[in-house]
Amino acid sequence: MFSRVLGLIREQVFAALFGAGYAYDAFVVAFRIPNLLRDLFGEGALSAAFVAVFSDYNATRSKEDTWRLASNVLCFFAVAVSIIVLLAALSAGWIVSVLAHDFAASPGKLALTETMTVIMMPFLLFISLAAVVMGMLNTKGKFFVPALASSFFNLGSIIGGTSLAFILPTYGQPAIVGMACGTLIGGFLQLAVQVPTLKKTGFRFKPTLRLTDPGLVRILKLMVPATIGLSATQINIFINTNFAASCAEGSVSWLNYAFRLVQLPIGLFGVAISIAALPVLARQVSLGNTEEMKQTFVSSLALVFCLTVPATIGLVLLSEQIIGIIFEHGAFSALDTRATAVALSLYAVGLFAYSANKVIVPVFYAINAARYPVIGSFGAIGVNIIIVLLTIDAYQHKAIALSTSITMIVNFIFLATVLYVKIGGFSVRYLGAGLLKISGAGIVMGSALFYVRSVFSPYVSSSLLPQVAFLLLLIVSAALLYGALLRLFGLPELNSVLAVIGRMRSRFRSR
Repeated sequence: MFSRVLGLIREQVFAALFGAGYAYDAFVVAFRIPNLLRDLFGEGALSAAFVAVFSDYNATRSKEDTWRLASNVLCFFAVAVSIIVLLAALSAGWIVSVLAHDFAASPGKLALTETMTVIMMPFLLFISLAAVVMGMLNTKGKFFVPALASSFFNLGSIIGGTSLAFILPTYGQPAIVGMACGTLIGGFLQLAVQVPTLKKTGFRFKPTLRLTDPGLVRILKLMVPATIGLSATQINIFINTNFAASCAEGSVSWLNYAFRLVQLPIGLFGVAISIAALPVLARQVSLGNTEEMKQTFVSSLALVFCLTVPATIGLVLLSEQIIGIIFEHGAFSALDTRATAVALSLYAVGLFAYSANKVIVPVFYAINAARYPVIGSFGAIGVNIIIVLLTIDAYQHKAIALSTSITMIVNFIFLATVLYVKIGGFSVRYLGAGLLKISGAGIVMGSALFYVRSVFSPYVSSSLLPQVAFLLLLIVSAALLYGALLRLFGLPELNSVLAVIGRMRSRFRSR
């Protein structure tokens, strides 16, 4: 939560300093290149594969063997990723031309993007090593500092980047280049902040590089299918970036601001529930408790819908107010607010499916059927391309946001159908009953929210503080109404959440 809030503040800084257009478009594309490689080789595939092997070593091997593996992995990826960084930096001009060839129509935009790409490429090295260190700490039972590490990335980006954005223009460099340097500072801090905690676990780094080490070989083999699966998502991002770059100037920025905002409920609801459910599902599968696993899955899915449906309604109805309050300062204009708000509304339509997929995919891994999410991801590429090609001329950047939501929904339907067959069915009746209650409460909440906003908005002052107070009042009132309706309807998942909150409050008071 803390990291997401800081990330939002980081986007506010960008919006205030650069708005949506020439400079920020170039930054988004430049950062997308190391960020794409990070998801493929760093925090995604590498982290998952390393944790699996390192956990096995930690449980079955000596401490010396375990730490030797860690040192070998750190050395290998430091060398391998450095080579990738060097090659990508040398090829930056070609990569940028492929990713955003329409930038050539704006004088200097392609060159600026290439410069920032070269500056930010070493970010991949820092973040990959940070992923390995995070895996080591999590295996050793250390969770707080690794979870907090990404907050230091945002802090470094905000403080370091903003400072350099004001300093560099005096040396003839564009201010946005300072933000690119800030990204590098943030990546270094995300690695560095974890090192003291790692030392406390007893780890002492010893330079060693054995390419034939069995543990390293296992990690690389595990990374292959994970990388293939993640590559589909990155290909979609690559395709959409290319399409967005061909739209009106500012389109890349509008989509990026909107998607950043919709990532907040995805992270809080979809990812959080997925992380909590995975060990339970895996344990139930390993013990052969299939019926319990089905019940856990359906209940988790109902909880995701319970949280994301009202979030979707709120984002659609309040998108312009939310974007205006958060971003419409400095260089970010009213036109940018309207364009970003439309993109946010369209992204929000697929919020439930995006979050639900976060819960469904781990179930496939738990039952050793990982190929189906990969198939679904690559199928989504085809659906995305078809929808964008059919709609982009008429709807420009809005077509990309709409396509993303439709693609997520299609992928959700595919995965849910396949999983139903693979595990011999699950309680659709239970899920349907929950959806009926959630939809009923959501419709009443949305209607009330629309009415109150329409009636009272003209009487609210246009200054920032009254607007913020009115928005918070709308959100809190809508949430309370929605919760009261679900309580009245008797949704089991809501009652379970309230029971947990009640126990936590009791324990806190007893202290």
